[in-house]
Amino acid sequence: MHPNGQTILNFYAAFARLDPDTMAGCYADDVAFDDEVFSLRGKRETAGMWGMLCEATRAKGMDAWKLEYSGVEADASTGRAHWDAHYRFSATGRMVLNRIDASFTFNAQGLIVSHHDRFDFWAWSRQALGAPGLLLGWTPMLRAKVRMQAAANLRKFLERG
Repeated sequence: MHPNGQTILNFYAAFARLDPDTMAGCYADDVAFDDEVFSLRGKRETAGMWGMLCEATRAKGMDAWKLEYSGVEADASTGRAHWDAHYRFSATGRMVLNRIDASFTFNAQGLIVSHHDRFDFWAWSRQALGAPGLLLGWTPMLRAKVRMQAAANLRKFLERG
């Protein structure tokens, strides 16, 4: 396996242990992260998001936490993986199984410079939010509301610093 593949494996092994410090060590300072909820720039924001999510999982849902990852592939500049996160959504207490496909790009030092996670937001919202997610999860309005709340939560988390 290419060393960048090992970086991906290290990242997800750390996530499975809820170890955001090791996860952060896989990122370049200028990393860009995007998924259906977050659009982050820089290591502070990106590592902060993982720290916030790991802390919330430890506080409210360790009984339900499980991360499975597969399909890790990488070469000198790109990589990809699939991961399934089983967890209790902290805002509602509802159980979620989120199926995610990740793509990465790497710098010459083997650090992640871009990380893009793709998942079905409507499927996630139905599980995490219940009836509102079922009825409105496909709408830009609900997606914008979730993004705004997540950004506010991250700002508060980073301010605690």
